[in-house]
Amino acid sequence: QVQLRESGPGLVNASQTLSLTCTVSGGSITAAIYYWTWIRQPPGKGLEWMGAISNSGSIYYSPSLESRTSVSRDTSKNQFTLQLRSVTPEDTAVYYCTRVGTSGYPHPWGQGTQVTVAS
Repeated sequence: QVQLRESGPGLVNASQTLSLTCTVSGGSITAAIYYWTWIRQPPGKGLEWMGAISNSGSIYYSPSLESRTSVSRDTSKNQFTLQLRSVTPEDTAVYYCTRVGTSGYPHPWGQGTQVTVAS
């Protein structure tokens, strides 16, 4: 079964770049029609879709974050990554990676990683 695991620093200083990696096991990120996706949840708020990269390498961004976000992948490591530039304390959140199929249903999810932006 496919499993996802986020990794990266738990603390980032304001104005710097947040970088997270999602390592996928149990299946290739280039196989079948899936969108490998980053989602975050700020404290006390709902889930926010940030961006995704498809199995073919097409990349999609949230319009509200596009100017600060980069999603990429390393197929040799079966990983995809998120970079969020010029972070502020408002970017403090639990960050998740997940897989979205053609049904639009995200599954499975990584366990999530807490990122705190220090001002």
